[in-house]
Amino acid sequence: MQMPGRPQCYKSSRRSLRGMLTMGLCYCLILGAIGLVIVWSPLSRPDAANSQAPLLMQLEQVKPQVHLDMAKHVTPNPLVHVHVATDHNELIPTQQQTSVSQSNTSTVPMTYNGRPLRALKTIKMKVTAYSPDERSCGKWADGITASGYSVWTNAGKLVAADTHLLPYGTLLTVPGYNGSKPVPVLDIGGKIKGNRLDVLYPTHAIARRWGVQELAVTVWEYAD
Repeated sequence: MQMPGRPQCYKSSRRSLRGMLTMGLCYCLILGAIGLVIVWSPLSRPDAANSQAPLLMQLEQVKPQVHLDMAKHVTPNPLVHVHVATDHNELIPTQQQTSVSQSNTSTVPMTYNGRPLRALKTIKMKVTAYSPDERSCGKWADGITASGYSVWTNAGKLVAADTHLLPYGTLLTVPGYNGSKPVPVLDIGGKIKGNRLDVLYPTHAIARRWGVQELAVTVWEYAD
Protein backbone atom coordinates (compact mmCIF):
# COMPACT_ATOMS: atom_id res chain seq x y z
CA MET A 1 0.00 0.00 0.00
CA GLN A 2 1.55 3.40 -1.11
CA MET A 3 1.82 6.21 1.37
CA PRO A 4 0.35 9.57 0.35
CA GLY A 5 2.97 12.33 -0.50
CA ARG A 6 4.00 14.87 -3.06
CA PRO A 7 4.05 13.92 -6.69
CA GLN A 8 7.34 12.81 -8.22
CA CYS A 9 7.20 15.50 -10.96
CA TYR A 10 7.16 18.26 -8.37
CA LYS A 11 10.43 17.04 -6.90
CA SER A 12 12.10 16.98 -10.31
CA SER A 13 11.08 20.58 -11.14
CA ARG A 14 12.36 21.75 -7.80
CA ARG A 15 15.76 20.19 -8.40
CA SER A 16 15.92 21.82 -11.90
CA LEU A 17 15.14 25.30 -10.52
CA ARG A 18 17.80 24.93 -7.85
CA GLY A 19 20.37 23.92 -10.45
CA MET A 20 19.54 26.89 -12.64
CA LEU A 21 19.91 29.31 -9.73
CA THR A 22 23.23 27.74 -8.83
CA MET A 23 24.51 28.07 -12.39
CA GLY A 24 23.28 31.68 -12.62
CA LEU A 25 25.07 32.54 -9.40
CA CYS A 26 28.26 30.97 -10.74
CA TYR A 27 28.01 32.97 -13.95
CA CYS A 28 27.54 36.17 -11.96
CA LEU A 29 30.56 35.42 -9.80
CA ILE A 30 32.66 34.63 -12.87
CA LEU A 31 31.59 37.80 -14.69
CA GLY A 32 32.23 39.88 -11.57
CA ALA A 33 35.70 38.41 -11.19
CA ILE A 34 36.49 39.09 -14.83
CA GLY A 35 35.31 42.69 -14.44
CA LEU A 36 37.49 43.23 -11.39
CA VAL A 37 40.50 41.83 -13.22
CA ILE A 38 39.90 44.15 -16.19
CA VAL A 39 39.49 47.25 -13.99
CA TRP A 40 42.23 46.47 -11.53
CA SER A 41 44.96 45.31 -13.89
CA PRO A 42 45.71 48.78 -15.56
CA LEU A 43 45.88 50.45 -12.14
CA SER A 44 48.12 47.79 -10.70
CA ARG A 45 50.66 48.04 -13.54
CA PRO A 46 53.83 49.97 -12.55
CA ASP A 47 53.94 51.82 -15.87
CA ALA A 48 50.49 53.32 -15.26
CA ALA A 49 51.82 55.59 -12.54
CA ASN A 50 54.87 56.37 -14.61
CA SER A 51 52.76 57.38 -17.63
CA GLN A 52 50.95 59.99 -15.54
CA ALA A 53 54.09 61.31 -13.86
CA PRO A 54 55.63 62.93 -17.00
CA LEU A 55 52.33 64.66 -17.73
CA LEU A 56 52.30 66.23 -14.27
CA MET A 57 55.94 67.21 -14.63
CA GLN A 58 55.26 68.78 -18.01
CA LEU A 59 52.39 70.79 -16.59
CA GLU A 60 54.59 71.98 -13.73
CA GLN A 61 57.30 73.00 -16.20
CA VAL A 62 54.93 74.84 -18.53
CA LYS A 63 53.45 77.08 -15.86
CA PRO A 64 56.71 78.89 -14.93
CA GLN A 65 57.65 79.22 -18.63
CA VAL A 66 54.37 80.95 -19.45
CA HIS A 67 54.82 83.22 -16.46
CA LEU A 68 58.33 84.20 -17.56
CA ASP A 69 57.21 84.91 -21.12
CA MET A 70 54.44 87.19 -19.94
CA ALA A 71 56.79 88.97 -17.59
CA LYS A 72 59.26 89.49 -20.43
CA HIS A 73 56.60 91.17 -22.59
CA VAL A 74 55.21 93.27 -19.77
CA THR A 75 58.61 94.51 -18.50
CA PRO A 76 59.30 97.89 -20.22
CA ASN A 77 62.38 98.15 -22.43
CA PRO A 78 64.42 101.21 -21.37
CA LEU A 79 65.10 102.24 -24.97
CA VAL A 80 61.44 101.99 -25.92
CA HIS A 81 60.45 103.91 -22.80
CA VAL A 82 62.88 106.69 -23.64
CA HIS A 83 61.65 106.81 -27.19
CA VAL A 84 58.04 107.07 -26.19
CA ALA A 85 58.78 109.67 -23.54
CA THR A 86 60.84 111.85 -25.85
CA ASP A 87 58.53 111.23 -28.84
CA HIS A 88 61.46 110.18 -31.05
CA ASN A 89 61.12 107.66 -33.87
CA GLU A 90 64.81 106.99 -34.39
CA LEU A 91 66.95 104.68 -32.28
CA ILE A 92 69.44 106.11 -29.83
CA PRO A 93 72.82 105.66 -31.59
CA THR A 94 75.40 103.41 -29.97
CA GLN A 95 79.01 104.46 -29.58
CA GLN A 96 79.92 102.66 -32.80
CA GLN A 97 77.07 104.29 -34.72
CA THR A 98 78.05 107.71 -33.39
CA SER A 99 81.65 107.31 -34.55
CA VAL A 100 80.49 106.21 -38.00
CA SER A 101 78.13 109.18 -38.35
CA GLN A 102 80.88 111.56 -37.27
CA SER A 103 83.28 110.11 -39.82
CA ASN A 104 80.67 110.50 -42.55
CA THR A 105 80.29 114.19 -41.76
CA SER A 106 83.97 114.85 -42.35
CA THR A 107 84.69 117.25 -45.18
CA VAL A 108 85.12 115.56 -48.55
CA PRO A 109 87.87 117.22 -50.63
CA MET A 110 86.48 119.25 -53.53
CA THR A 111 87.88 118.32 -56.95
CA TYR A 112 87.47 119.31 -60.59
CA ASN A 113 88.59 117.01 -63.41
CA GLY A 114 90.36 114.91 -60.81
CA ARG A 115 92.38 117.80 -59.40
CA PRO A 116 91.98 118.88 -55.75
CA LEU A 117 90.62 122.34 -54.98
CA ARG A 118 90.68 124.69 -52.03
CA ALA A 119 88.24 127.50 -51.27
CA LEU A 120 89.62 130.93 -52.06
CA LYS A 121 86.78 133.27 -51.08
CA THR A 122 82.99 133.63 -50.91
CA ILE A 123 81.11 136.40 -52.70
CA LYS A 124 77.50 137.48 -52.23
CA MET A 125 76.05 137.59 -55.77
CA LYS A 126 72.75 138.06 -57.58
CA VAL A 127 72.31 134.92 -59.66
CA THR A 128 70.03 134.54 -62.67
CA ALA A 129 69.81 131.86 -65.39
CA TYR A 130 69.93 131.72 -69.19
CA SER A 131 69.75 129.22 -72.05
CA PRO A 132 71.88 128.82 -75.24
CA ASP A 133 68.94 129.51 -77.59
CA GLU A 134 67.88 132.77 -79.26
CA ARG A 135 65.49 133.70 -76.45
CA SER A 136 68.50 134.28 -74.18
CA CYS A 137 71.43 134.82 -76.56
CA GLY A 138 69.73 136.45 -79.56
CA LYS A 139 71.91 136.50 -82.69
CA TRP A 140 74.87 135.00 -80.77
CA ALA A 141 72.99 131.72 -80.21
CA ASP A 142 75.50 129.66 -82.16
CA GLY A 143 76.33 127.15 -79.43
CA ILE A 144 79.72 128.76 -78.71
CA THR A 145 80.48 130.71 -75.54
CA ALA A 146 82.37 134.01 -75.48
CA SER A 147 85.49 132.11 -74.34
CA GLY A 148 85.35 129.94 -77.49
CA TYR A 149 84.18 126.76 -75.74
CA SER A 150 80.99 124.89 -76.62
CA VAL A 151 77.92 125.51 -74.49
CA TRP A 152 77.99 121.75 -73.77
CA THR A 153 81.37 121.93 -72.05
CA ASN A 154 81.22 120.32 -68.60
CA ALA A 155 77.91 118.70 -69.64
CA GLY A 156 76.38 122.13 -70.16
CA LYS A 157 77.07 123.21 -66.57
CA LEU A 158 78.83 126.60 -66.75
CA VAL A 159 78.28 130.25 -65.87
CA ALA A 160 78.54 133.70 -67.38
CA ALA A 161 80.24 136.34 -65.21
CA ASP A 162 81.95 139.73 -65.32
CA THR A 163 85.45 138.69 -66.38
CA HIS A 164 86.91 141.78 -64.72
CA LEU A 165 85.87 140.23 -61.40
CA LEU A 166 85.98 136.54 -62.31
CA PRO A 167 88.21 135.75 -65.32
CA TYR A 168 87.52 132.92 -67.76
CA GLY A 169 88.24 129.53 -66.24
CA THR A 170 87.45 130.59 -62.66
CA LEU A 171 85.80 127.73 -60.79
CA LEU A 172 82.71 128.49 -58.70
CA THR A 173 80.18 126.59 -56.64
CA VAL A 174 76.68 128.00 -56.73
CA PRO A 175 74.21 126.68 -54.12
CA GLY A 176 71.40 124.81 -55.86
CA TYR A 177 73.18 124.55 -59.23
CA ASN A 178 74.92 121.40 -60.52
CA GLY A 179 74.57 119.77 -57.12
CA SER A 180 76.81 122.50 -55.67
CA LYS A 181 79.76 121.05 -57.59
CA PRO A 182 82.35 123.35 -59.24
CA VAL A 183 81.51 124.94 -62.61
CA PRO A 184 83.75 127.13 -64.79
CA VAL A 185 83.24 130.73 -65.90
CA LEU A 186 83.15 130.43 -69.73
CA ASP A 187 80.73 133.14 -70.84
CA ILE A 188 79.79 136.79 -70.44
CA GLY A 189 76.56 138.76 -70.77
CA GLY A 190 75.48 142.29 -71.60
CA LYS A 191 73.85 142.77 -68.18
CA ILE A 192 76.24 140.56 -66.22
CA LYS A 193 78.31 143.23 -64.51
CA GLY A 194 79.90 143.32 -61.04
CA ASN A 195 78.45 140.84 -58.54
CA ARG A 196 76.13 139.31 -61.12
CA LEU A 197 76.15 135.71 -62.34
CA ASP A 198 74.22 133.79 -65.01
CA VAL A 199 73.96 129.98 -64.74
CA LEU A 200 73.31 128.01 -67.94
CA TYR A 201 70.34 125.67 -68.43
CA PRO A 202 69.54 123.73 -71.64
CA THR A 203 66.19 125.46 -72.31
CA HIS A 204 64.65 128.86 -71.72
CA ALA A 205 61.71 127.32 -69.84
CA ILE A 206 64.00 125.63 -67.33
CA ALA A 207 66.10 128.78 -66.95
CA ARG A 208 63.02 130.84 -66.08
CA ARG A 209 62.23 128.54 -63.17
CA TRP A 210 65.44 129.67 -61.49
CA GLY A 211 64.30 133.26 -61.19
CA VAL A 212 66.57 135.73 -59.35
CA GLN A 213 68.39 134.57 -56.23
CA GLU A 214 70.82 136.21 -53.80
CA LEU A 215 73.44 133.56 -53.03
CA ALA A 216 76.84 133.13 -51.40
CA VAL A 217 79.04 131.89 -54.26
CA THR A 218 82.36 130.22 -53.40
CA VAL A 219 85.45 130.78 -55.55
CA TRP A 220 87.91 127.85 -55.77
CA GLU A 221 91.51 127.42 -56.86
CA TYR A 222 93.61 124.35 -57.61
CA ALA A 223 95.42 122.98 -54.58
CA ASP A 224 98.05 120.92 -56.42
